[in-house]
Amino acid sequence: MVRKVTKISSNNILKSPEGKIKVAAYCRVSTDNDEQLLSLEAQRIHYESYIKSNPKWEYVGIYYDEGISGTKKENRTGLMQLIEDCENKKIDFIITKSISRLVRNTTDCLEIVRKLTDIGVYIYFEKENINTKSMGSELMLTILSSLAENESLSISENNKWTIQKRFKSGTYKISYPPYGYYYENGNIKVNEEQALIVKRIFFEALEGKGTTKIANGLNSDGIPPRKGSKWHSSTINNILTNEKYTGDALLQKTYTDGHFKRHKNKGEKEQYFIENHHEAIISRDVFLAVSKLLEQRRLDKNIKKGSTKYQNRYVFSGKIKCSECGNTFRRRIHYSGSPNEYAAWCCVKHIENPSECSMRFIKEDDIFKAFVIMMNKLIYGNKYILRPLLRTLKETDYSKNMLEVEELDHKIEINADRLQVLNNLLAKGFLEHSMFIAESNDIKKEETMLKEQKKLLINSLKGNMAVFYETERLLKWVSKSDYIKEFDEAAFENFVDRIIIFSQEEIGFMMKCNITLKERMVG
Repeated sequence: MVRKVTKISSNNILKSPEGKIKVAAYCRVSTDNDEQLLSLEAQRIHYESYIKSNPKWEYVGIYYDEGISGTKKENRTGLMQLIEDCENKKIDFIITKSISRLVRNTTDCLEIVRKLTDIGVYIYFEKENINTKSMGSELMLTILSSLAENESLSISENNKWTIQKRFKSGTYKISYPPYGYYYENGNIKVNEEQALIVKRIFFEALEGKGTTKIANGLNSDGIPPRKGSKWHSSTINNILTNEKYTGDALLQKTYTDGHFKRHKNKGEKEQYFIENHHEAIISRDVFLAVSKLLEQRRLDKNIKKGSTKYQNRYVFSGKIKCSECGNTFRRRIHYSGSPNEYAAWCCVKHIENPSECSMRFIKEDDIFKAFVIMMNKLIYGNKYILRPLLRTLKETDYSKNMLEVEELDHKIEINADRLQVLNNLLAKGFLEHSMFIAESNDIKKEETMLKEQKKLLINSLKGNMAVFYETERLLKWVSKSDYIKEFDEAAFENFVDRIIIFSQEEIGFMMKCNITLKERMVG
C-alpha cells in the first residue's frame, strides 16, 4: 500500500470538482483602541485578497468582532452571524488566524467545530495548521484551545489575585513614587532636596497662592520638575491632592476592567488605606488645611472637581496657540474704564515677559465673529474646498499599508514562538546558557525593530484615516446646515482642533480634517 500525504496549503484546502467552495474568514481583536482596530482592518484586507486569489474559491465575506473579549461566544455578534450563515448553507469553509481568535473557551470551541462539522462546514486555523475536516485534528484542537483559554483567564486572574493579596497585606509596592521620594532597596525614601520643594508648595498654598502662581514662582527660580522643562498648575494640583506626602497610601485608586481599560475607582472596587506606609514630608494637619482651601476655591467658582468644566472652564481653554512663540493663550478680563470690561485671550509668554513675545491679546468676541464667518464660508463653498479634498482621500489606496501591518504582526508572532522554543530548550538542558543569551538577544533586537516599524506604519495610517473621517464628518454637517448667525460652541468643539494667532488682525482655525482656514479679524 502506498501512503498518500497531502500538504495543507493556501491553494489545496478543500478542493472540490463540483464547483467553487464558498469561503469566509473570521477576525477578532479584543480591545477597541486605534492600533488594534487597524490590525483588524489589515486582517480583513489580507483575507479578502487571499480568498479571491484562489480561482476555486468563492469569496463570501469577512465576519469580525471588535472591542470585546473572546471568552464567551454569545457576546460576539460577528461570530454568531457566521454560524447562522453556515447553517443557512451560505458558507462551506472558514479561515481564521488561530484558535484563540475564534474563541478561548474550550467547551465553546469544540461545540462550534462539531456543530459546523455536522452540517459539512470546516475551519482552517492558520497558526496551528489545523483543518477540522480531518477528524484526527479534534484531540489537538482540544489541547490547544484549552491552552488558549488558560492563557486568557488564568494569567489575568492570577495577576489580579496577587495584587489584591498585596493590597490586603500592605506589602504592595507603589510602582512609581511621587516627586520628593525615591526607591532604595525596595523601600520608599525621602529625597531631601525635592522634599524642600514639596514643603514650599504646600506652605505657599496655605498662604493663599493659586496653583498657577506657585508654578510660575518655581519656574522663575529655575527649579526643575521631575518631568518636562516647566512646572504647570496641574502638576502643582496633583502634589497638593496626593495623600502620600503625609506618609499614608491609598491603594487601588484606579482599576482595569475585563477589556483592559483603566478607570478611576469610584466605589466599584475595594480600596485599601495604609497609615504610616512611609516617611512623611508634610503633616496631616497641613494636608487637610490645604484640601479645605482647594475645595473652597472650587465652590467659590462653582466648579465641581473632576468635571469637564473643572478641566476646561472655557470653550477656547488650551486651544489657542501663538504663532510667534508657540505658547498657549490664557483668558483674562480687560477693563477700559468702569463699567466697561471684556474678555480677551493673551499669550502666556507675552504676559510673563513681553520682550520674549510681542503677540498682543485678541478679544474673545472677535474670535466668535471670525468663527461664524469661517463656517458660513464653508457652508456656502464646500464644493470648492471639502468635496475635492474628500474625493482625493477616497481615491487613496491603503490596502498595501494594511497588508504590511499584517505581515509585521506575523513576523512578531514568529519571533515570540522562536523565543518560546529557546526557553523550552534551556529548561530541558538541551541548550547552553551562553548560547541561549546570544540567540534570545538577537530575537529581542529583531522584535524591537519590527515593533518600531509597525508603530510608524500604524501612526501614519491612523493620521490618514482620521483626516478622511473628519473631512467626511465636516462635509455632512455643512451640507445640511443653514448659515449660522452666532457662535456655535458644539460646532467648534466638533470640527476645530485649535486656533493659531498670527496677529491681532489675522487668526487661523486648524480643523480636525487637517486644513487651516485663515480669517481676518473684524471689530
